[in-house]
Amino acid sequence: MSSDGTNATRVTATELPLLGRRIVVTRPREQAASLVRRLRELGAEPLECPAISVAPLQDFTELDAAISRLESYDWVVFTSVNGVRAFADRLSAAGKDAAVLCARKIAAIGPATQAELLSLGCTVAFVPDTYVAEAIVEQIEGIEGCRMLLPRADIARQALATGLRGRGAQIDEVAAYRTVHSDAMSSLPALLSTDSADAVTFTSSSTVRYTIESIVESGLERGDAIKMLNRVAVVCIGPITASTATECGLNVAAVTDEYTTDGLVKAVVALFAGADGETTTRDTAAIGKGIADV
Repeated sequence: MSSDGTNATRVTATELPLLGRRIVVTRPREQAASLVRRLRELGAEPLECPAISVAPLQDFTELDAAISRLESYDWVVFTSVNGVRAFADRLSAAGKDAAVLCARKIAAIGPATQAELLSLGCTVAFVPDTYVAEAIVEQIEGIEGCRMLLPRADIARQALATGLRGRGAQIDEVAAYRTVHSDAMSSLPALLSTDSADAVTFTSSSTVRYTIESIVESGLERGDAIKMLNRVAVVCIGPITASTATECGLNVAAVTDEYTTDGLVKAVVALFAGADGETTTRDTAAIGKGIADV
């Protein structure tokens, strides 16, 4: 029994390693649920400030044309869950069954994208060891002379298409969805300027760029926006995102070893491990059970 008469217990930093930490999540809201849940399970207070949103194309002509000739492709390569969903939507709009997609050889950039394809009934022939475009180019086999379709974001990097062409493949790259600036970041400047956040997480180059743009649009100079972000720990998922952040002037505190939500959570935990004291007093009812492994 504690001095105030409540049932309290000593909670170690191992049990709730992020207790009291406020972590900004810039990932699109429709993809952030698992990250927010994991952070909360480990004691953090996630602050959702999505930098980008996923939107349908304004003109489906090129995507629909690619779908109409889907049978002519040897491979279809997906680099995001959003790409799979957008492609499946247009496939359905064209009156085609997912079976026509599943009949192609399919590559997925990582496990989340693979899981989305499996939900459509497709078998994924290739997933790289590390979840970046460069790994697909280096590791995929048997593509020389093959026709490959890349349904991607409208602002996707060219490294994948260029690399696969260099491997002898015939590439058709087509936008499947748009990445647009979110209007949900209005609270971020105040959080950063009042030291009300401990870290900001970035899951893609676009989240980095659009976060900076959002702060600038609030009325600050770009240099001041960078300084504001550097008041907190910047955590990036993978080297590409980290490189973009560095090029923009941010001081990257941690980069994930694995390019997944779990990897991002591990990086945040490692960053703050031992930063505070060993224990914290909390009401046992508030802690809950089943803290996820990190």
